[in-house]
Amino acid sequence: MIDRVAKAIDERAEDLVQLTADLIRFPTINPPGEAYTPCAEFLGERLRRHGFTVGFIRGEGTPGDTDRYPRTNVVARIEGRGAGPVVHFNSHIDVVEAGEGWTVDPFGGVVRDGRVYGRGACDMKGGLAASVIAVEAFLAVSPDFFGAIEISGTVDEESGGFGGVAYLAKKGLFSRPRVDHVIIPEPLNKDRICLGHRGVWWAEIETKGRIAHGSMPFLGDSAVRHMGAVLHAFEEELFPALDRKRTKMPVVPEGARRSTMNINSIHGGQTEDFRPGLPSPTVPDTCRLVIDRRFLLEEKIDEVKSEVVAILDRLKRERAKFDYTINDLMEVLPTMTERDAPVVTAVAEGIRHIFGREPDYVISPGTYDQKHIARIGHLHDCIAYGPGILDLAHQPDEWVGIDDMVQSANVMAIGLDVLLNRAGGH
Repeated sequence: MIDRVAKAIDERAEDLVQLTADLIRFPTINPPGEAYTPCAEFLGERLRRHGFTVGFIRGEGTPGDTDRYPRTNVVARIEGRGAGPVVHFNSHIDVVEAGEGWTVDPFGGVVRDGRVYGRGACDMKGGLAASVIAVEAFLAVSPDFFGAIEISGTVDEESGGFGGVAYLAKKGLFSRPRVDHVIIPEPLNKDRICLGHRGVWWAEIETKGRIAHGSMPFLGDSAVRHMGAVLHAFEEELFPALDRKRTKMPVVPEGARRSTMNINSIHGGQTEDFRPGLPSPTVPDTCRLVIDRRFLLEEKIDEVKSEVVAILDRLKRERAKFDYTINDLMEVLPTMTERDAPVVTAVAEGIRHIFGREPDYVISPGTYDQKHIARIGHLHDCIAYGPGILDLAHQPDEWVGIDDMVQSANVMAIGLDVLLNRAGGH
């Protein structure tokens, strides 16, 4: 089986490159959510030609969903010859903006020097293409498998996944008995299995003030100065405390094995759209700060929040006129699939065969759509595995290696054989 599927993938190597390039040429930029529908339809039509039943599901009412920018997801399924496990490959089709600094067309799907270049090549259209080729090769050599295989192209992962996997999970598409095993081909390196991710808490802190004329600031109360006190307390108290926390989770890179917090944005006073040279001479009566707190499996979400709130409450007691509000924007608990879970052992066997070594087991520093599969679908036999180097994601001249995609496709196909033909008991 393994030799035959490897031959089938080699025969499809050019198709793999072409599919990756074709997917990159859809500028599925999020925000606002461009080209979702044509990209989903392109993928759906290809899978329909290979015998899949294809459905399109719009994430109606989710953030950003409009008639101009519909949140269009594609979900395809092919049944085996009888009852058995269901393996689902989930990839997001959205990409971040191209940004500056490119030497090639970011949406040209340029193929050069054994690589495919373009925005989303690494994160994660190369992984999507590799999973499609893996499944097509598996079906070619094992048409009598038991169970079912699903492939989905979902949206909005780059902005939280609420119009994509979260929406589908609420409809039961990522829960048993419909699905048993999920592989997400995120770019975590071809010889590593990602078991999960750290937790995240996003929140917006607003400090209050009183507006007054800028020439007489003593008649007002600057919300920006109050926020400065918050930042000073974070620097002196919170950041050193977070830096002392460590996890046993195998998070990569090494620096992410501790608690971290990023200041995502800060804005106070007049709006940023004033005409240059004509600022308003006022004391700012409001200042807003967005924090991005990443936490560990050993931490509780209530403790994470209380560390911040305790500082704010102390400032309210000690600093004259200090007042604040804090609003949750998003919270996701850490997740980590067990190493002996079926999908982990199946993909590990593929890595051993293709690379002749034990896989590295890692945890992602940031979240991805596994969070929704775990918390909404209550399905924990889920991993991220795919080609590509995570450090290249969101960078200029993003690329994915052709050999990496071919090797990863082989690993995925071997994983399918383990889960459907061997572990399935047929």
